[in-house]
Order: sequence, then structure tokens, then C-alpha cells
Amino acid sequence: MKDNLLNLIQSKDMMQFLSIIGMILIISVLCVGIVSFLKNHRHIKQENFDLLEGHEFEYYCAEVLRKKGFIEVEVTKGSGDYGADILAEKEGVTYAIQCKCYTAPIGVKAIQEAYAGRDYYDRMVGAVLTNQYFTTPAVEAAKKLKILLWDRGYLESMLEEENVVS
Repeated sequence: MKDNLLNLIQSKDMMQFLSIIGMILIISVLCVGIVSFLKNHRHIKQENFDLLEGHEFEYYCAEVLRKKGFIEVEVTKGSGDYGADILAEKEGVTYAIQCKCYTAPIGVKAIQEAYAGRDYYDRMVGAVLTNQYFTTPAVEAAKKLKILLWDRGYLESMLEEENVVS
């Protein structure tokens, strides 16, 4: 029995079989590693927007909007933008978007800025896009003034959809 086992192990067919099993294991480990890397890389990419300065965040958001199908995406000048950091269009609807990259919840002032920007640039829709969330008074003002609120969760969902499509 011992001799038969030794002969089987030494046989050419058994060596090929073991080689194939070894390659399958190596490929499996590599696939798991690649998937893990991609998941971690996506997470880092999403978190990077918190580190951006105000104008950098505006350009970042403009690029996200382009990837989401917005056209004629334009970042307005840094100061004196009249409450709109990005002008864009999607499916025939024009937008004036105020961007806020803060470390605290977004208040009513950002809503007022988007409202003013929408009217100044004669756009159909005003929105505030942020890496944070909105205070209750901001949400109430946005409802009254008909301003869209695109908070951190919405921004992350746009990035998630981008990663699924890409």
C-alpha cells in the first residue's frame, strides 16, 4: 500500500494534478486580495473629499456631477459668485449649486445662498451639495424656498453608483 501511494505521488498525472490545485489556490488568494484592495481604495477615495479646501471641493463636485450625466458643468469664480459655485444642466433642467465642505452641519445661510444663486443665474433649480448634513432650520428653509439638499449620504451614493458603473 505504501509503495502504491509513493508510485501515485511520483506519477506524472499526480504531479500535474497537484500543480493545477496549487495554481487555483494562488489565483484565489490573488482575487481575494484584489477585491479587498479595490474596496479599500474606493473607501479612501470617498473620504478624501473631507480634506479638500472650498474651491477644490467645488471642482471635485463638478467632476462628480459630470460623471452623473450633468452637462455644461461650470465652476463659477471663487468670490462674488452670487450664491452658486456650480452651474449645470441635466435632462433640460438647469441648476445653480452651492457647495459646502465643512466640518459641522450646514445651516440656513447656505440655503439662502443657493436661493439667491438660482435667481441670479436664472436657473430652474437651486441646490446645496455638501460633505456634511443639514440642520433642522436649514431643512425647513430649503422646503420653503424649494432648494434641493444633497448631503453627505447623497454625495456618497453618487460615488457608489460611479464605482459600480466604472
